[in-house]
Amino acid sequence: MAELTDAAIDAALKRGRDTHANEPRAATARYDRSSGRVIVDLENGCTFAFPPRLAQGLEVASDDQLATVKILGQGYGLHWEELDVDLSLPGLMAGLFGTKEYTLAQLLAASDYSEPQLPGEREWVDAPAVGREEA
Repeated sequence: MAELTDAAIDAALKRGRDTHANEPRAATARYDRSSGRVIVDLENGCTFAFPPRLAQGLEVASDDQLATVKILGQGYGLHWEELDVDLSLPGLMAGLFGTKEYTLAQLLAASDYSEPQLPGEREWVDAPAVGREEA
């Protein structure tokens, strides 16, 4: 294990202060039944809202379950106890509504393969693999 030095501790504390000062943090969070959105009022006065059906673990939650949202971790997370769901506020604001696997599954489910694609639209799909792919 790496030695923990005073310099490393000071650097970690500085990163924490910088994050606390610059990352979005929730002041309040609630589920608005009329709009069907989770509304998060931020410490900086802005408001962020998202449809919970996009978020992993909230897709089939009832309105009553969604209304139980709580704020976690100094405003960096949202939590639904009954659903056992925790979501990162900075992640949500960046458009990350779940794990990579969940996001890929959602994208594939939303894709329409019933219509044939034009050759130009398939170009990226049919292109040879590049990068670290195994042959």
